[in-house]
Amino acid sequence: MSQAPEIRGGPVVTPARVVIALCLVAPFVAMLWVGSYAKTDPVFIGIPFFYWYQMLWVLLSTVLTMIAYKLWQRDQRARRDASKGGAAQ
Repeated sequence: MSQAPEIRGGPVVTPARVVIALCLVAPFVAMLWVGSYAKTDPVFIGIPFFYWYQMLWVLLSTVLTMIAYKLWQRDQRARRDASKGGAAQ
């Protein structure tokens, strides 16, 4: 019986890629769900909630994008190393 050839380099769903997707989708969901922040209270240093919540998400989006980028780099490095190690055998 013959076995099907192993396909390398195709799209793969890994836990790291799921975390990457969540990091990139979270800011969109937070900003598109307007009902969750369309209010003025609580006020933070005189700034209504509506405004400081959005500004907080600017910072959070930056951090989440940076995390996603670092995870992507690590994932790509691991795939590259795995393909080099697999090709050598």
